[in-house]
Amino acid sequence: MAAASAPASVARVAALRTGLRDLGYVEGKNLTIDFRWAEGKHGRLPELAAELVRLKVDVIVAQGTPGASAAKQATATIPIVVPIVADPVSTGLVASLARPGGNVTGLTWFSHEVSAKRLELLRDALPRTRRVAVLINPDNPSNAPILRAMELAAGPLKLEIPQFGARGPGELEGVFAAMVAKRVDALTIIDDAMLIGNARAIATLAVRNRLPLIAFTEVVEAGGLMGYGASFPGMFQHAATYVDKILRGARPGDLPVERATKFELMINLKTARTLGLTIPPAFLQRADQLIE
Repeated sequence: MAAASAPASVARVAALRTGLRDLGYVEGKNLTIDFRWAEGKHGRLPELAAELVRLKVDVIVAQGTPGASAAKQATATIPIVVPIVADPVSTGLVASLARPGGNVTGLTWFSHEVSAKRLELLRDALPRTRRVAVLINPDNPSNAPILRAMELAAGPLKLEIPQFGARGPGELEGVFAAMVAKRVDALTIIDDAMLIGNARAIATLAVRNRLPLIAFTEVVEAGGLMGYGASFPGMFQHAATYVDKILRGARPGDLPVERATKFELMINLKTARTLGLTIPPAFLQRADQLIE
């Protein structure tokens, strides 16, 4: 879904390759990988999935709900491994986590809980926060249940969470202008391949508009204030074991969907200073990584 050159994409592909190499697969000898990139455009996914089906590949590795959905619509027989997916049950990708059925399996993360937890962390770090913008890609079908979980979490925290949508990088400038016009105090993001692929642009705009930001961990490395989430490169590396099992004869419908087990809180102290923020020392002690 994301651009091939995006730092997040580069890291995830490298992790998948590492996982495959550790299992004895060598590109050019016993493995060929054909890449297709939507470059942040959901509308291209069905065409790209159809191309892979015509190539008669042995396994499709698809990122996220949009990519997995397009692949599933393109084929009911070629196995599909999804290294990261928000909620494969509610979106109809699998019948259940324990017994996926069909031709899709992979790894999921606690997307509802993580997105809600980010609101709590933001409030703990910046207690005066009252109005938090939620940036989404409106084309992502996994948004609705995640937003419901966030709304349930926002009530007890006394937070308002107005939503703002961007379908591509060209819309980000206007979206941030709208956030400023609505006088929001801070920003969070529902994970989406296009938004993750534009982490640096989002982090830059957040700092320029003096908006504290909490989102996926890639945004902190790009200059955003805070990140909380699963280790996505680690999930991609582990996805190689699914590919291996399928190539050895396992049926994807019999391979349980695994849940992420490692979550990290990262804080960019340089950004905090730039924004003139004082984060409580007790909160800093909760961080897994501090970026100076």
